[in-house]
Amino acid sequence: MPHDPGSSLAPSGRPAAEARKPMHPVRTLAVTSGKGGVGKTAIATNLAVALAQFGHKTLLMDADLGLANVDVLLGLTPAHTLADLVDGRCTLDELLVPGPDGLLVAPAASGIKRMVELHASERLGLVQVFAELSCELDTMLVDTAAGIDASVLTFCQAAQDILMVVCDEPASMTDAYALIKLLVRQHGVERIHIVANRIEHPAEGYRLYQKMLSVCDRFLGGVVLNHLGSIPQDEWMVRAVRQRQPVVKAYPGSPSARAIFDMARTIARWGAPERLRGNVEFFVERMVDRSNS
Repeated sequence: MPHDPGSSLAPSGRPAAEARKPMHPVRTLAVTSGKGGVGKTAIATNLAVALAQFGHKTLLMDADLGLANVDVLLGLTPAHTLADLVDGRCTLDELLVPGPDGLLVAPAASGIKRMVELHASERLGLVQVFAELSCELDTMLVDTAAGIDASVLTFCQAAQDILMVVCDEPASMTDAYALIKLLVRQHGVERIHIVANRIEHPAEGYRLYQKMLSVCDRFLGGVVLNHLGSIPQDEWMVRAVRQRQPVVKAYPGSPSARAIFDMARTIARWGAPERLRGNVEFFVERMVDRSNS
């Protein structure tokens, strides 16, 4: 019988209450963007590897359910994908693939219509099932799809922090604002971190952040925007992508790798995650377990 990720059974088949173990809070970050083609997945992948290099127990979930390519950028050949998990062909532990420096990867499938059309209960089931992981984690990064699809909103809402990737293109900024507006007005998001990608000079990244801040302050209010960092336009990043390697490993001294390491250091210094919203969140059971211990 196929396993329903939203059911009361843990991936191992044991009752969920039995499978859960009190563990420290896991900080979850959704990496997203208003439009595709801005380098979102490359940033998510490299941030995850950088955090793993810093000694953080890190999991990278490919939540671009229609056009997944985290495994491609890491040079991995997974035996299973999230589609297999949803349809009961594998357990969560069987899904995970080891990546560089101890990173764990939850790969998704590409080009499977069924995954793009998941029901709301199935999307929430994917969020909840990650609370059943038997391994201990410090950080989980979720690489969402681009745009305002329902899955993007679900995964962003479930994360404690949202990293919005923008670049100096009108469509990128306009679509990022549209996504921020939905997250704030309909899903109660109160804080978003802005990452400027493919900038030509350092001041450009901060200018893009200030532009987004000005628009949000004028029309939204109540949302805190933070400039997490800027990543320069860099041929070394392009070369690493072609080689199916993270730039932080292939070319750690490159400008883009140094910028990503700086952002990873900032994230690594963040304290224990806080519950910002009262709805479903990744690993919320572990945080509740700790507070009751």
